[in-house]
Amino acid sequence: MDTNLRFRSAAEDDTGLILRFIKALAEFEHLSDKVSADEALLREWLFDKKIAEVIFAVADGKEVGFALFFHSFSTFLGKAGIYLEDLYVIPEFRGLGYGKALMKKLARIAAERGCGRFEWQCLDWNRAGIDFYLSLGAEPLTDWTLYRVSGKSLLDLAYEDT
Repeated sequence: MDTNLRFRSAAEDDTGLILRFIKALAEFEHLSDKVSADEALLREWLFDKKIAEVIFAVADGKEVGFALFFHSFSTFLGKAGIYLEDLYVIPEFRGLGYGKALMKKLARIAAERGCGRFEWQCLDWNRAGIDFYLSLGAEPLTDWTLYRVSGKSLLDLAYEDT
């Protein structure tokens, strides 16, 4: 790994760069058609409302990876956790330890903030990602199923007559 690697928190003027990373991740995941985020929405939610945070991995002055995360909460632990929404390293910089360095940085943030968990999801077909996460000591949760309500279903649930 590059010894010049450093991390930096995203600033509001990074909104376009964040969106480019999100779109690159969506392309990798074959989900480009699902991206509706734009710079205005990201600016509002990341920097005005401060709902999530972004850190960049920077090597030789170039942002080579990013992680977008936010706090979750475990009622069982009685502590906050960190939930990693997105992790992405530019393809030509993969295999150099930058992904692991980002994960270690996030684990350090979680530990420094007193969090009880660090969690994320991985697509079932992403064998390289799964192997990578297992190599870090992560354990897949097999007894849980993720459920989601979004779009029209979310609005129907929110506003249906009861």
